[in-house]
Parts: sequence; C-alpha cells; structure tokens
Amino acid sequence: MRALPRRIEVTTADDIRLTAFSHGGGCGCKIAPGVLADILSRTPAGVLPPELLVGIETADDAAVYRLNDQQALVATTDFFTPIVDDPHDFGRIAATNALSDVYAMGGTPILALAIVGMPLDKLPLAVIGRILDGGASVCRDAGIPIAGGHSIDVLEPIYGLVAIGLVHPDRIKRNAGARAGDRLVLGKPLGVGVLSAALKKGRLDAAGYAEMIEHTTRLNRVGADLAALEGVHALTDVTGFGLAGHALEMARGARLAAQVRLSALPLIQRAADFARDGLATGASARNWAGYGAEVDWPAGAADWQRTLVTDPQTSGGLLVACAADAVDAVLGRFRSAGFAEAAEIGALADGAPRLGFV
Repeated sequence: MRALPRRIEVTTADDIRLTAFSHGGGCGCKIAPGVLADILSRTPAGVLPPELLVGIETADDAAVYRLNDQQALVATTDFFTPIVDDPHDFGRIAATNALSDVYAMGGTPILALAIVGMPLDKLPLAVIGRILDGGASVCRDAGIPIAGGHSIDVLEPIYGLVAIGLVHPDRIKRNAGARAGDRLVLGKPLGVGVLSAALKKGRLDAAGYAEMIEHTTRLNRVGADLAALEGVHALTDVTGFGLAGHALEMARGARLAAQVRLSALPLIQRAADFARDGLATGASARNWAGYGAEVDWPAGAADWQRTLVTDPQTSGGLLVACAADAVDAVLGRFRSAGFAEAAEIGALADGAPRLGFV
C-alpha cells in the first residue's frame, strides 16, 4: 500500500468540469441490481470463518468480523465517479457516502484508506489535491484519520474510501433483522439523483446546488445511536438502488412483505418539481428494470413518484425498521442529530418478500 500525498501545492484549473469525464455520477454509476445479482450468483463461496458475523449473503452494507466479546470490526468500501464538478465537494460527498455504510451497521468509524483513480494526463494535480482534501475534511469531521490508500492512473476520475469501524457484537444492525409489525423510518429526503441530473443539464441554480451538497455531505453518524435503541431491529442506508431497491432488500432479508406510503415520503421539493417535468437519471430506469417485478405499484400513482422511489441516492438517508413503540424514539434521535425531514414511511408484515406502495 502506498501512502498518498498529504497536500499538493500547485495551481488550480478552475475550468475543469469533473462530470464531463464520467458516464454516470455518484451512486448512479452502480452496476444495475439485476446484473449485480447475476454476477454474485456465479461467484463461488469463499472461506467462512465463524468470526465472520456479516458477509455477502444478505447484500448488507458492510462486512462484520468478531474480534472478541466486546468488539467486532466493520469493514466496507465505496467509491464512484464525479457527481459534481467542484473537486472539493466531490471528495466530501464520496467520503460521506463511504462512511455511511459503517454507520448503517450501527458502528463507529475508526480509520479510512483512500481509493484514488485519476486520468493524470487530463486533470491538473491541483484538482486531484482538492478532491483528496475534500475527503479528508469529512474524515476530520468524523474524528478519524485517512491512514493510507492506493492510487492508479485511469480514464475516469474515481474517489472513495475503505472505511473501518467498530461495533459491539450485540449492537450490529443487519438489513435483514426486521420483524413483522415493524415500522419503517427514513432519515433523509429523496431526490439527490434527480438534482444531479439537473446539474448536468445546467438546470440547477445555486440554491439547488447548495441543498444538494447539504444532503450529500451530512454524515449518518446517528446510526450508532439508533443501534443502541431497544426497538431498532434493522438498518440500511438508501444509496444507488433507490428507496425501492433498498427497502426490497430489507424485505427479502427478513422474509417479510414491506409496504410504503407514497404520501409519507420526505422529498427534496426541487427534485420533486424536476421529476414532475420528466427529469430522471438513467439509473432510475435501470433500477426499475432490475427489481420492478417484485414491486406492487398502484395504478393511480404518477410516473414522477416512481422516478423518486427508484432515484439513486448518493450518500442517502438511513432506513430503519423498528417496533411500533420505538418510532417516537427513532424520530427523536434523528431530529436531535439534525435530520429534520426524517419520517415514518411504512411497515413490514408477514407475507411473501415483496414491496408494495400505496
């Protein structure tokens, strides 16, 4: 592993548009869920030690390995191509998104490693330095170091982190732990992917961009507090597969039927307005093609609503499954941590693993 430079002291090229280098940005560049499922189904099982508490079997947010009776190691990695043009903001978003997977397991990050792929013949070193500085600023906010990493010369800019954390083995929150009767609570509003599409088309104004950055750089550190609540049974974060995809993963893992109320969903108003005008990411359609057969969509619902529930969320909110009598406590933890838009959006019940919207 090579250490990355801590600071790059060269001039900045302000006319660089990072999104022009990438075919898809943020979590919208994830492999489509159906294709990914096919790839993983062909992957032979590896070594499965008893200390491995969470692996690939439930498409969870991170791997978890028991160290002792009091500690388990949470390990994950996340990286993507630019979702915005500003290098510092790109680094911040990518780092926030990567750390979210540790929080989604109920863990607390302790260190990170940087993943850096850059077209060195096209990007000035100052731009690359600003990307790294953006990621480092988020890690400082999270109270952890970037302790190393790896960098390569590639055609598209790529940045992200390997994130390492700790969690008590009794407080691990899998995405598959939900129980019949649980309520679903979502921590952040939907629509980041639509805003990114508007940005690429030159339709997002300064206020809209600021709102997008505010949502995508807000750390989901409340996950550790939520995991400590007695009635919280499952956690995941809503990212590239959209709310529908990640809620469906939760239902599959728990072997339950999930139902979500469209009227209860927290939405970014600007994104909803763009979606009504027909603006959507290509990943939204790919997501629906990958899992739409397992979703019951109401006949009277509008196309723009489906756009938002399949919209890829870069650094999206936590999705919580909790007992009915724990909803107020969950919402209280969210709101005290600055997630004012958090809302109860649905429930889980006995039945075939499917997702229904009403």
